[in-house]
Amino acid sequence: MTQRCVPPSVRPTVFLILMLMPAVGGAFLVNCSEPNQPALLDALRPIFNLSSIRPVMNMTTCTNISTHFTMYGILGVEEKAQLLITYLWLTSWWMNEHVSWDPIQCGTDSISLPRNLFWTPDIVINEFMDENTAPFVPYVYLFSNGRVHDAQPVRVVSSCNLDIYTFPFDIQNCSMTFNSYIHYARDIKIFPGRDGDEITTFSKEVMTTMGEWELLDITSHKYVPDVSDDYIDELIFHVRVRRRATLYVVNLLIPSCFLITVDLFSFLLPPQNVDRSSFKMTLILGYTVFLLIMNDLLPITGNTIPLINVFFSVCLALMVASLLETILITNLLCGSADFSPVPRWVQVLVLEILGRLVCLRQWTKEPRDSEMKPNAAQQKPDDELSAEIGTVVGGGALQELRSLGKNLQAIRLQVEQQLRGSKGREDWIQVGFIIDRLLFCFYVLFISVSFITIIIIWIKSTNIS
Repeated sequence: MTQRCVPPSVRPTVFLILMLMPAVGGAFLVNCSEPNQPALLDALRPIFNLSSIRPVMNMTTCTNISTHFTMYGILGVEEKAQLLITYLWLTSWWMNEHVSWDPIQCGTDSISLPRNLFWTPDIVINEFMDENTAPFVPYVYLFSNGRVHDAQPVRVVSSCNLDIYTFPFDIQNCSMTFNSYIHYARDIKIFPGRDGDEITTFSKEVMTTMGEWELLDITSHKYVPDVSDDYIDELIFHVRVRRRATLYVVNLLIPSCFLITVDLFSFLLPPQNVDRSSFKMTLILGYTVFLLIMNDLLPITGNTIPLINVFFSVCLALMVASLLETILITNLLCGSADFSPVPRWVQVLVLEILGRLVCLRQWTKEPRDSEMKPNAAQQKPDDELSAEIGTVVGGGALQELRSLGKNLQAIRLQVEQQLRGSKGREDWIQVGFIIDRLLFCFYVLFISVSFITIIIIWIKSTNIS
């Protein structure tokens, strides 16, 4: 059969080489007695004894393995264990130089045989972290030109450095490194069997699990170090998956934003007429129960703390600060009359600087000098006043006027003390209202920044393909 394909002048040389090849290289010339599978199987029996060695005629020849996979499903992601669980259809091709036959003579160009009858490469996934529980496929396909086709399902539990900082809008990039476990690059080299775009397109078409995670793309690159052949060849596939955030937005972010907004509008309740502290305490208890119920939906902390956990902690801290501030204002409204006057530095920092910052002016003014200081007639000594009165009124009425003047002076001192106390009480109350207004402004700023951040991250994650 081989001699028919070469010119007559070189047929003797070719015939001599073919006769010597079984002895030197270990190759077998497959000739089928009949064009059917039993005859082909009988002709292939001599090569079954070579299943323990790499199928090359010369040991310096490198075996090229072409491999790719189809992602059939994304089974889950474990943030705590840093694992990605996928289900793959793994396909590999390589050449077996020990065998070839004429498809016309043997009646077929391929045959499926048990894989233990042939040499198979020890290709592993470096990130594999658990036992493969996928069904075992006991057969491989052998083609007439010596090409071997191996395909099998694999349940891959691979380690992945998960970044959940932007949960639930996170995108994970996990690697799967295919390499031989023991053979160096001079013996086995691995090449991608398909382009990354083809793998991604076909995987999206056949994928059946459309749950929490969505496949974005699959890319591959070849590891080629600048050294000799004393290294293990690697083929790295990068799998990018995106979490579907709708469930977490509806069940976590929106209710939390509603509760913090209700707490924001509670500042409109007047603390002097309504017990605002009980209302805020009820909100804190409700928010705590909400977090406990939704605890299973929150991510388990990985390398970084997720932003959503920081958001929930800040919301709870704001509610507690709002309750403490309400208690402070209630205390100022009820007991400020017994407080000492407002210190000068508090007046400058709070009443003047912060009061202008929150556009809340001081409603009480300093008493004018004419109101606080007695006039010239009031500052005169009693003796001079008595002498002036004595010149006008007789001696009998002088004593009565002196007594009346002392009583009026005592009443005046009491009124001045009450005015000073009322001024200090109003200052303390105004300090409380300025603090209340500052916390209200901080609430508005925090809610605005949170909404803008959530929208930006959501849009950015949605636009990534």
